[in-house]
Amino acid sequence: AEVSSNLSTEEPVVQVRIDRAKAVAAGLSEQEVAGLLAATINPLPGGAVRIGTTDYPVQIGEGRQFTSLDDLRDVRIPPSAGRLLLTDLASDTEERVPTTVTTSGGERTAVISVTPDGGNLGALSAAVQAKLDSTSLPAGVSAALGGAATQQAESFQQLGLALLAAIAIVYVIMVATFKSLVQPLILLVSVPFAATGAIALLVLTQIPLGLPSLIGMLMLVGVVVTNAIVLIDLINQYRRGTAGRPGMSVADAIRNGARQRLRPILMTALATIFALTPMALGLTGEGGFISQPLAVVVIGGLVSSTALTLVLVPVLYRLV
Repeated sequence: AEVSSNLSTEEPVVQVRIDRAKAVAAGLSEQEVAGLLAATINPLPGGAVRIGTTDYPVQIGEGRQFTSLDDLRDVRIPPSAGRLLLTDLASDTEERVPTTVTTSGGERTAVISVTPDGGNLGALSAAVQAKLDSTSLPAGVSAALGGAATQQAESFQQLGLALLAAIAIVYVIMVATFKSLVQPLILLVSVPFAATGAIALLVLTQIPLGLPSLIGMLMLVGVVVTNAIVLIDLINQYRRGTAGRPGMSVADAIRNGARQRLRPILMTALATIFALTPMALGLTGEGGFISQPLAVVVIGGLVSSTALTLVLVPVLYRLV
């Protein structure tokens, strides 16, 4: 949407370069030539005069206003012998220089800012990086991405580690609860299927994957396994035998457990989905840029994980 550079604001400046050898031949130093030129351009300070209680600065001369380079070149420098033109002692050129100079670590830097047209910062970062890779830079010059693109990449990496940590914590808790190393793995099958549904709904709604979406993924890790937990726990109870009833076979326990848990699993999933629907539709006002992607991810993950939990988890339990 917008491209800007801190080097784009330039102003014309006249550079006067004194020839040291010519100045010495005329009996002047570089500092003296610069001082004489400055005295021509600006009035000379002559002290101050106090009138009443106010001090007024005294300046000798009015200075000279130059309207062209030719006027500057006609300035006469009064050396110790004779009068020379400025062009006899120095060269002058008009150059365009940046109004500000930025450095980082003692090295000159230039900042080029690119604003995305829309919310897809990742696509813009990839396009800019591809452009940089195909650009031949002069010797000693390097270019790197920064700003929001770098912050987003770092945040994605941190949230990715948080996702892995969340899955590990959930697994450890379920191992302690079920007293089994295998059954928690069956429960964690819901997590990748939840991610599949979440990404599919993001694609359908054309919402880019951002930090709010990843936060929704992090929430899904704890949400989607609850349905599988209540299902597997009831199946285990039927196999062990509860309330004085004899233990069931694996097939009967799965059949009865899935039948008993079908309604509560659907009720809890639908309640959460419909509760998040206003957020997913963007009805939350100015906070929609955060809440809408999060709600879309949770809804998509719940739909896919619930459907697959009711079908896939009993099948995997039976196979194991």
